[in-house]
Amino acid sequence: MKLKLSKLSFTGQIFLALILSIIVGCLMQGIPEIANDYIKPFGTIFLNLLKFIVVPLVMLSIIAGIISMEDISKVGKLGIRALIYFTLTTIAAVSVSLIVSTLLKGYFPLIKLPAPEKAIEVHDITFMDQIVNMFPSNAVLPFSEANMMQVIVITLFFGFAIVHVGEKAKPAKEILLSFNEIVQKILSYILSLAPIGVFCMLTPVVAANGPQVVGSYASLIGADYFCFLIHALIIYTPCVYFLGGISPLTFFEKMTPAMMFAFSSASSVATIPYNVESTKQMGVREEISNFILPLGATINMDGTAIYLGVTSVFIATCCGMDLTMQQYIAIALSSTIASIGVPGVPGGALALMAMVFASAGIPIEGVAVAAGVDRLVDMGRTTMSITGDASCAVVMQRFSKGIFKD
Repeated sequence: MKLKLSKLSFTGQIFLALILSIIVGCLMQGIPEIANDYIKPFGTIFLNLLKFIVVPLVMLSIIAGIISMEDISKVGKLGIRALIYFTLTTIAAVSVSLIVSTLLKGYFPLIKLPAPEKAIEVHDITFMDQIVNMFPSNAVLPFSEANMMQVIVITLFFGFAIVHVGEKAKPAKEILLSFNEIVQKILSYILSLAPIGVFCMLTPVVAANGPQVVGSYASLIGADYFCFLIHALIIYTPCVYFLGGISPLTFFEKMTPAMMFAFSSASSVATIPYNVESTKQMGVREEISNFILPLGATINMDGTAIYLGVTSVFIATCCGMDLTMQQYIAIALSSTIASIGVPGVPGGALALMAMVFASAGIPIEGVAVAAGVDRLVDMGRTTMSITGDASCAVVMQRFSKGIFKD
């Protein structure tokens, strides 16, 4: 019996793309320039398509989630509860990363790190700077620059205003909901190219890195993924069971398609439609998913928080530094703040790593070192983050029963 690719499930197509990219990448290790010159461009096109849809997707999804509710009190109650949940899980994620990486740091010096080519400039960013930077002084720049935190602030203002104005805002509501449907359709076109995009993105990575490079960074990658697993087991599992009332086995089974796409694309925003479908199968109301998941894809980055914590200890250890309690606290605080503003697209964490290093006095050159394996870890941390978003939606479904009328 012939197996047709078109009959494979989306998960099967992504998995096939992963396997083929590993095989082809290994075969092209001697000629990685060919993979970069002739295969990678198609992956770049796919990534560019994902990036171009990010801003309208986040904006319209959140607005649709807000205006689908009956009144502002619902949005406020749900938003506050979600924010508390996201904050607590992020703090837990940083704590897990620092504890585990400290216990494993004896293995870190065994890695031979290449000397960074150049230092990365960074400006000190305080907590208050982060707060101030969330509020735009221009209504256009946040969208043209894809400043997601500012886009979310603008979106929330528009959403609240539409709900508050009521009947007079009905024309605007209908237009925005129509645009949301259009953007969702465009995204479906883009995601239909995902198997090809995944193959073209991963093949050059395997060809360029190979087993030797991956092996040299094995302890860093292993520590990251070990922390991801620990966080999922000791944080998400109890949350969905005790707070969400769902079996952890059911939760992770329903999350498999979304987790596989997140792992392959390394884009939490692009995974939103699959996350919505997964939570829907777990009984989460559509208005809750439409509000929580896009919001979480931008501000809830537990995977990034773990990555920043582990990498900070890793680089510090390789540099011969013995971190003090004050430095651990600095890493924890800055990682929590940084993870809130990380872009939900591949490689977003590198832009914030310099801030975390600077806060703890770790050489900024370490960012260049971490960049060598960022793509390999990015897939795992994105998977962790979208799983956290879904766990929040499940918990909010149970704790928001009094907010909605069935």
